[in-house]
Amino acid sequence: MQSVINAQAPEFKVQAFQNGEFKTVSNEDIKGKWAVFFFYPADFTFVCPTELVDLSEKYEELQKMGVEVFSVSCDTHFVHKAWFDASDRIKQIKYTMLADPLAVLAKGFGVFKEDEGVAYRGTFVVDPEGLIKLMEVQDNSVGRNADELVRKIKAAQFVAAHPGEVCPAKWNEGAETLTPSIDLVGKL
Repeated sequence: MQSVINAQAPEFKVQAFQNGEFKTVSNEDIKGKWAVFFFYPADFTFVCPTELVDLSEKYEELQKMGVEVFSVSCDTHFVHKAWFDASDRIKQIKYTMLADPLAVLAKGFGVFKEDEGVAYRGTFVVDPEGLIKLMEVQDNSVGRNADELVRKIKAAQFVAAHPGEVCPAKWNEGAETLTPSIDLVGKL
């Protein structure tokens, strides 16, 4: 199994649904920006709406951090719209919902579940150079926490802006960081 950390995000061009409209989104749209690709198994399911709404509640904060959010499933953009129209919870979502019916993105990020034709719950954070800096992939029966995602993105942005510094466990914005050196060896 090969790690995708610090690998270039895959090239793509897919249909999407956002704010009542269809549009096309490609890897060109993320150049120079931080981006989250938030894969989930399918629309009209059970854990998925809880995660998407949780992430939606953090969308404004992420936007202020310069981060664009893309949820991704192997459904079509038409199914995204139907789900949006049918669910009061999904109507809260303001970020872009990418359609990946051919699993181009799911395969490109390594989260396609071949036997079911859906994506695993995978979260990928891509930096402005298009490099994958954070990833989390888990079984589809376990939901994610948007608070923890925001914390990790803040840490990734901090170390990107402060070369030579690292964020220790449970680091939160404003907390002390570390500068690796021989003086710290064996003292932490």
